[in-house]
Amino acid sequence: MSTVQPVDVGRYRVGGGSPLLWICGPCVIEGRDHTLRVAEALRKTADSLGLQLVFKASFDKANRTSGKSFRGPGLAEGLKILDAVRRATGLPVTTDIHETHQAAPVAEVCEVLQVPAFLARQTDLLEACGRTGRVVNVKKGQFMAPWDMRNVVSKLAEVGNHRAILTERGTTFGYGMLVNDMRAVPWMQETGAPVIFDATHSVQTPGALGDRTGGDRRMIPFLARAAVAAGCDGVFLETHPRPDEAKSDGPNTVPLDQLPDLIRVCLRIRDAVGPPARATMPAEPPA
Repeated sequence: MSTVQPVDVGRYRVGGGSPLLWICGPCVIEGRDHTLRVAEALRKTADSLGLQLVFKASFDKANRTSGKSFRGPGLAEGLKILDAVRRATGLPVTTDIHETHQAAPVAEVCEVLQVPAFLARQTDLLEACGRTGRVVNVKKGQFMAPWDMRNVVSKLAEVGNHRAILTERGTTFGYGMLVNDMRAVPWMQETGAPVIFDATHSVQTPGALGDRTGGDRRMIPFLARAAVAAGCDGVFLETHPRPDEAKSDGPNTVPLDQLPDLIRVCLRIRDAVGPPARATMPAEPPA
Protein backbone atom coordinates (compact mmCIF):
# COMPACT_ATOMS: atom_id res chain seq x y z
CA MET A 1 0.00 0.00 0.00
CA SER A 2 1.10 3.56 -0.69
CA THR A 3 1.93 5.81 2.26
CA VAL A 4 0.59 8.83 0.38
CA GLN A 5 -2.05 10.75 2.27
CA PRO A 6 -4.80 11.95 -0.08
CA VAL A 7 -5.30 15.68 -0.48
CA ASP A 8 -8.60 17.29 -1.42
CA VAL A 9 -8.43 19.77 -4.30
CA GLY A 10 -11.82 21.40 -4.54
CA ARG A 11 -14.22 18.56 -5.33
CA TYR A 12 -11.33 16.30 -6.34
CA ARG A 13 -9.01 14.07 -4.34
CA VAL A 14 -5.41 13.27 -5.28
CA GLY A 15 -3.20 10.50 -3.92
CA GLY A 16 -3.92 7.41 -1.88
CA GLY A 17 -5.23 5.45 -4.85
CA SER A 18 -7.47 8.26 -6.12
CA PRO A 19 -7.82 8.86 -9.87
CA LEU A 20 -5.02 10.78 -11.54
CA LEU A 21 -5.08 14.54 -11.14
CA TRP A 22 -4.40 16.49 -14.33
CA ILE A 23 -2.95 20.00 -14.17
CA CYS A 24 -3.24 21.52 -17.63
CA GLY A 25 -3.24 24.87 -19.35
CA PRO A 26 -1.05 27.36 -21.19
CA CYS A 27 2.27 28.36 -19.66
CA VAL A 28 1.29 32.01 -19.31
CA ILE A 29 -1.95 33.99 -19.52
CA GLU A 30 -1.86 35.49 -23.02
CA GLY A 31 -5.15 37.36 -22.66
CA ARG A 32 -8.66 36.85 -21.36
CA ASP A 33 -10.28 35.48 -24.52
CA HIS A 34 -7.43 33.12 -25.35
CA THR A 35 -7.30 31.79 -21.79
CA LEU A 36 -11.04 31.21 -21.63
CA ARG A 37 -11.01 29.37 -24.97
CA VAL A 38 -8.28 27.02 -23.81
CA ALA A 39 -10.04 26.49 -20.47
CA GLU A 40 -13.34 25.66 -22.15
CA ALA A 41 -11.61 23.12 -24.39
CA LEU A 42 -9.99 21.54 -21.34
CA ARG A 43 -13.33 21.43 -19.52
CA LYS A 44 -14.85 19.54 -22.45
CA THR A 45 -11.94 17.09 -22.40
CA ALA A 46 -12.34 16.63 -18.66
CA ASP A 47 -16.06 16.00 -19.04
CA SER A 48 -15.67 13.53 -21.91
CA LEU A 49 -12.90 11.52 -20.24
CA GLY A 50 -14.11 11.86 -16.65
CA LEU A 51 -10.96 13.64 -15.52
CA GLN A 52 -10.00 15.42 -12.34
CA LEU A 53 -8.56 18.50 -14.05
CA VAL A 54 -7.10 21.70 -12.60
CA PHE A 55 -6.58 24.63 -14.97
CA LYS A 56 -3.13 26.23 -14.81
CA ALA A 57 -1.78 29.46 -16.26
CA SER A 58 0.75 31.94 -14.87
CA PHE A 59 -0.02 35.64 -14.37
CA ASP A 60 3.72 36.39 -14.31
CA LYS A 61 6.66 34.40 -15.61
CA ALA A 62 9.21 35.95 -13.27
CA ASN A 63 12.12 33.71 -14.27
CA ARG A 64 12.21 34.21 -18.05
CA THR A 65 15.62 33.82 -19.69
CA SER A 66 15.51 37.37 -21.10
CA GLY A 67 14.15 40.50 -19.47
CA LYS A 68 12.55 41.33 -22.83
CA SER A 69 10.42 38.16 -22.89
CA PHE A 70 6.66 38.28 -22.37
CA ARG A 71 5.84 37.77 -18.69
CA GLY A 72 2.06 37.94 -18.52
CA PRO A 73 -0.62 40.41 -17.43
CA GLY A 74 0.48 40.75 -13.80
CA LEU A 75 -1.16 39.85 -10.51
CA ALA A 76 -4.35 41.94 -10.55
CA GLU A 77 -5.41 41.31 -14.15
CA GLY A 78 -4.21 37.72 -14.05
CA LEU A 79 -6.37 36.90 -11.04
CA LYS A 80 -9.40 38.45 -12.72
CA ILE A 81 -8.88 36.14 -15.70
CA LEU A 82 -8.32 33.06 -13.54
CA ASP A 83 -11.46 33.89 -11.58
CA ALA A 84 -13.35 34.16 -14.86
CA VAL A 85 -12.05 30.71 -15.83
CA ARG A 86 -13.16 29.25 -12.52
CA ARG A 87 -16.63 30.75 -12.82
CA ALA A 88 -17.13 29.91 -16.49
CA THR A 89 -15.87 26.31 -16.42
CA GLY A 90 -16.22 25.15 -12.82
CA LEU A 91 -12.62 23.92 -12.93
CA PRO A 92 -10.29 24.50 -9.98
CA VAL A 93 -7.44 26.85 -10.95
CA THR A 94 -3.79 27.23 -10.02
CA THR A 95 -0.97 29.66 -10.76
CA ASP A 96 2.64 30.31 -9.77
CA ILE A 97 3.56 32.31 -6.66
CA HIS A 98 6.93 34.09 -6.72
CA GLU A 99 6.74 36.48 -3.75
CA THR A 100 5.28 36.23 -0.26
CA HIS A 101 2.85 39.14 -0.72
CA GLN A 102 1.20 37.29 -3.63
CA ALA A 103 0.06 34.31 -1.56
CA ALA A 104 -2.99 35.80 0.15
CA PRO A 105 -4.62 37.41 -2.91
CA VAL A 106 -3.92 34.36 -5.06
CA ALA A 107 -5.50 32.12 -2.42
CA GLU A 108 -8.75 34.06 -2.76
CA VAL A 109 -9.09 32.76 -6.33
CA CYS A 110 -6.95 29.63 -6.69
CA GLU A 111 -7.58 26.28 -5.01
CA VAL A 112 -3.91 25.39 -5.50
CA LEU A 113 -0.89 27.66 -5.02
CA GLN A 114 2.12 26.55 -7.06
CA VAL A 115 5.70 27.22 -5.98
CA PRO A 116 8.14 27.16 -8.93
CA ALA A 117 11.09 24.78 -8.87
CA PHE A 118 13.71 27.51 -8.53
CA LEU A 119 11.95 28.67 -5.32
CA ALA A 120 11.35 25.29 -3.68
CA ARG A 121 13.76 26.05 -0.82
CA GLN A 122 12.48 29.57 -0.08
CA THR A 123 11.21 29.19 3.49
CA ASP A 124 9.36 32.53 3.69
CA LEU A 125 7.53 31.81 0.45
CA LEU A 126 6.56 28.28 1.50
CA GLU A 127 5.31 29.54 4.85
CA ALA A 128 3.27 32.33 3.27
CA CYS A 129 1.63 29.84 0.92
CA GLY A 130 1.08 27.34 3.72
CA ARG A 131 -0.62 29.86 5.97
CA THR A 132 -3.37 30.44 3.38
CA GLY A 133 -4.69 26.95 4.08
CA ARG A 134 -4.85 26.21 0.36
CA VAL A 135 -3.28 23.20 -1.33
CA VAL A 136 0.38 24.02 -2.05
CA ASN A 137 2.03 22.32 -5.02
CA VAL A 138 5.81 22.64 -4.79
CA LYS A 139 7.91 21.71 -7.77
CA LYS A 140 11.14 19.92 -6.91
CA GLY A 141 14.11 22.13 -7.66
CA GLN A 142 16.19 21.01 -10.62
CA PHE A 143 19.11 21.11 -8.19
CA MET A 144 17.50 18.99 -5.47
CA ALA A 145 17.47 15.27 -4.70
CA PRO A 146 14.02 13.68 -4.28
CA TRP A 147 14.54 13.01 -0.58
CA ASP A 148 15.29 16.70 0.03
CA MET A 149 11.61 17.41 -0.57
CA ARG A 150 10.71 16.02 2.84
CA ASN A 151 12.00 19.32 4.24
CA VAL A 152 9.53 21.18 2.01
CA VAL A 153 6.67 19.11 3.42
CA SER A 154 7.95 19.77 6.95
CA LYS A 155 8.10 23.54 6.41
CA LEU A 156 4.46 23.56 5.33
CA ALA A 157 3.43 21.33 8.23
CA GLU A 158 5.17 23.65 10.67
CA VAL A 159 2.71 26.40 9.76
CA GLY A 160 -0.24 24.04 10.01
CA ASN A 161 -0.61 23.11 6.36
CA HIS A 162 -0.90 19.39 5.63
CA ARG A 163 -2.11 19.84 2.07
CA ALA A 164 1.19 19.58 0.22
CA ILE A 165 1.58 18.20 -3.28
CA LEU A 166 5.02 17.68 -4.81
CA THR A 167 5.93 17.82 -8.49
CA GLU A 168 8.86 16.16 -10.25
CA ARG A 169 10.09 18.14 -13.28
CA GLY A 170 13.56 16.89 -14.06
CA THR A 171 17.07 17.38 -12.73
CA THR A 172 19.81 19.53 -14.22
CA PHE A 173 22.50 17.52 -15.97
CA GLY A 174 25.46 19.32 -17.45
CA TYR A 175 24.61 22.41 -19.50
CA GLY A 176 21.11 23.07 -20.81
CA MET A 177 19.70 19.60 -20.26
CA LEU A 178 17.26 18.01 -17.81
CA VAL A 179 16.94 14.31 -17.12
CA ASN A 180 14.27 12.35 -15.28
CA ASP A 181 14.86 9.54 -12.82
CA MET A 182 11.49 7.87 -12.32
CA ARG A 183 12.63 6.63 -8.91
CA ALA A 184 11.92 10.20 -7.79
CA VAL A 185 8.19 9.46 -7.91
CA PRO A 186 8.09 6.73 -5.22
CA TRP A 187 10.89 8.36 -3.23
CA MET A 188 8.97 11.64 -2.95
CA GLN A 189 5.74 9.79 -2.18
CA GLU A 190 7.45 8.54 0.97
CA THR A 191 7.08 12.08 2.33
CA GLY A 192 3.36 11.29 2.51
CA ALA A 193 2.54 13.87 -0.16
CA PRO A 194 0.98 13.02 -3.53
CA VAL A 195 3.44 13.38 -6.41
CA ILE A 196 2.64 14.99 -9.76
CA PHE A 197 4.86 14.48 -12.80
CA ASP A 198 5.48 17.53 -14.99
CA ALA A 199 6.05 16.02 -18.42
CA THR A 200 6.34 19.33 -20.25
CA HIS A 201 8.93 21.24 -18.23
CA SER A 202 10.95 18.03 -18.06
CA VAL A 203 11.75 18.33 -21.77
CA GLN A 204 13.03 21.90 -21.48
CA THR A 205 16.49 22.90 -22.64
CA PRO A 206 16.91 26.08 -20.57
CA GLY A 207 18.33 29.01 -22.50
CA ALA A 208 18.95 26.83 -25.56
CA LEU A 209 17.48 29.40 -27.95
CA GLY A 210 19.75 32.16 -26.71
CA ASP A 211 17.23 34.59 -25.24
CA ARG A 212 14.60 31.97 -24.44
CA THR A 213 14.17 28.35 -23.38
CA GLY A 214 14.01 25.55 -25.92
CA GLY A 215 12.66 22.05 -25.62
CA ASP A 216 11.66 18.88 -27.44
CA ARG A 217 7.93 18.28 -27.21
CA ARG A 218 8.30 14.95 -29.03
CA MET A 219 9.58 13.48 -25.75
CA ILE A 220 6.56 14.52 -23.67
CA PRO A 221 4.43 11.39 -24.32
CA PHE A 222 7.31 9.06 -23.48
CA LEU A 223 7.92 10.72 -20.11
CA ALA A 224 4.23 11.02 -19.25
CA ARG A 225 3.61 7.35 -19.93
CA ALA A 226 6.68 6.32 -17.94
CA ALA A 227 5.66 8.43 -14.94
CA VAL A 228 2.15 6.98 -14.87
CA ALA A 229 3.64 3.49 -15.03
CA ALA A 230 5.92 4.47 -12.11
CA GLY A 231 2.86 5.30 -10.02
CA CYS A 232 2.59 9.09 -10.01
CA ASP A 233 -0.58 10.59 -8.54
CA GLY A 234 -1.11 13.10 -11.33
CA VAL A 235 0.32 14.62 -14.48
CA PHE A 236 1.15 18.24 -15.31
CA LEU A 237 0.91 19.13 -19.00
CA GLU A 238 1.14 22.60 -20.48
CA THR A 239 -0.92 22.94 -23.63
CA HIS A 240 -1.65 25.55 -26.28
CA PRO A 241 -3.70 25.61 -29.50
CA ARG A 242 -0.62 26.68 -31.50
CA PRO A 243 2.53 25.93 -29.48
CA ASP A 244 4.86 27.45 -32.06
CA GLU A 245 3.11 30.78 -31.51
CA ALA A 246 2.97 30.51 -27.70
CA LYS A 247 4.45 33.46 -25.81
CA SER A 248 6.21 31.17 -23.33
CA ASP A 249 7.50 27.58 -23.39
CA GLY A 250 6.11 26.73 -26.82
CA PRO A 251 8.84 24.16 -27.63
CA ASN A 252 7.84 22.07 -24.61
CA THR A 253 4.07 22.41 -24.90
CA VAL A 254 1.51 19.81 -26.04
CA PRO A 255 -0.72 20.92 -28.93
CA LEU A 256 -4.23 21.26 -27.52
CA ASP A 257 -5.77 18.99 -30.13
CA GLN A 258 -3.28 16.21 -29.30
CA LEU A 259 -3.82 16.33 -25.55
CA PRO A 260 -6.88 14.01 -25.32
CA ASP A 261 -5.12 11.14 -27.08
CA LEU A 262 -2.11 11.41 -24.76
CA ILE A 263 -4.37 11.42 -21.73
CA ARG A 264 -6.27 8.37 -22.99
CA VAL A 265 -3.03 6.39 -23.29
CA CYS A 266 -1.98 7.42 -19.78
CA LEU A 267 -5.34 6.38 -18.38
CA ARG A 268 -4.99 2.93 -19.96
CA ILE A 269 -1.56 2.57 -18.38
CA ARG A 270 -2.94 3.59 -14.98
CA ASP A 271 -5.71 1.02 -15.32
CA ALA A 272 -3.13 -1.64 -16.14
CA VAL A 273 -0.63 -0.95 -13.35
CA GLY A 274 -3.07 0.01 -10.60
CA PRO A 275 -2.31 2.25 -7.58
CA PRO A 276 1.28 3.06 -6.56
CA ALA A 277 3.25 0.47 -4.62
CA ARG A 278 5.06 1.31 -1.41
CA ALA A 279 8.67 2.49 -1.70
CA THR A 280 11.25 3.28 0.95
CA MET A 281 12.93 6.66 1.15
CA PRO A 282 16.66 6.27 1.76
CA ALA A 283 17.87 7.76 5.03
CA GLU A 284 20.97 8.88 3.14
CA PRO A 285 21.54 9.42 -0.59
CA PRO A 286 22.07 6.11 -2.44
CA ALA A 287 25.68 5.12 -2.95
